[in-house]
Amino acid sequence: MSGNIIGFVIWAIVGVIIISIGIRAYFSRKLVGFWANIKPIPVNDIMGYNRAVGKLFVIYGVILIILGLPLLLGKNSPFILLSVLGVMIETIAIMVVYSLFIERKYKEQ
Repeated sequence: MSGNIIGFVIWAIVGVIIISIGIRAYFSRKLVGFWANIKPIPVNDIMGYNRAVGKLFVIYGVILIILGLPLLLGKNSPFILLSVLGVMIETIAIMVVYSLFIERKYKEQ
């Protein structure tokens, strides 16, 4: 196997792990957290909150795998920059979506 394929496989495995975290959060009955090492916010609708966070993680994982596709083109491909910038933008975007929409919608008043 060439280094390009190994790199993409590792990238895709990380995406699948994130997708599985999202699926686990979607079906969890206990309150799940979004931020690492911070207690989850108190919410009114635990199931709705968990489903929203789960969907967010699944979408993040799928887009992460798609952004890794340029790794298959080779080390000197100009599209690898697209992968790196895409992941940075995607990560910031999910933090914004969580803070502005999910947290505000489900936070206990």
